[in-house]
Amino acid sequence: MGHHILLLGAPGAGKGTQSGNLAEKYGIDHVTTGDALRANKNMETEHGTPREYMEAGDLVPDPVVNEIVKTALEDADGYVLDGYPRNLSQAEYLDSITNLDTVAYLDVDEEALLQRLTGRRVCDECGENYHVKFQPPEAEGVCDSCGGQLLQREDDSEVVARDRLGVFEENTEPVIKHYREEGELVEIDGEASPEEVFERIVSVVE
Repeated sequence: MGHHILLLGAPGAGKGTQSGNLAEKYGIDHVTTGDALRANKNMETEHGTPREYMEAGDLVPDPVVNEIVKTALEDADGYVLDGYPRNLSQAEYLDSITNLDTVAYLDVDEEALLQRLTGRRVCDECGENYHVKFQPPEAEGVCDSCGGQLLQREDDSEVVARDRLGVFEENTEPVIKHYREEGELVEIDGEASPEEVFERIVSVVE
């Protein structure tokens, strides 16, 4: 049996990167809600198909997401879950369909999250990504590759970032509390370098 890992963390905490690393290290599936929905967008559920909601630009309701995730986990020989469960009812559903070996929470201070989320800059010409702190261009505001102008996307503005963190806290704080009360949650300081954070997660998994 492969590992069953759940990685929790706010936007900007590095879940995506670390989940990808874990999937690679252990040869398990990296299961994200978005990917699972896209892969199964025509799957029939009692509540319709994911495609209908996605095309209308609506949030896919819990029962549909739950069924899709269940399918993804059943097909996987070991997995790392990233971005699910988003709320308490999804967490309770997850408990009913699978046994988790590891529940790790990447704890990162809100100011650090904001810095990570708002620091991204994208080249107007070639689409290359930079970060003002972690991956700055050689000349400020100018793309190394093509000399184009670097801009901040609307999605990366402070207003949007604060909003995303607020939504995360409201929905996912109860999930973190749930696993903490069950004695399953391992909190990992997510503010170290990505390499160090990865080592910490691996030591928890093993």
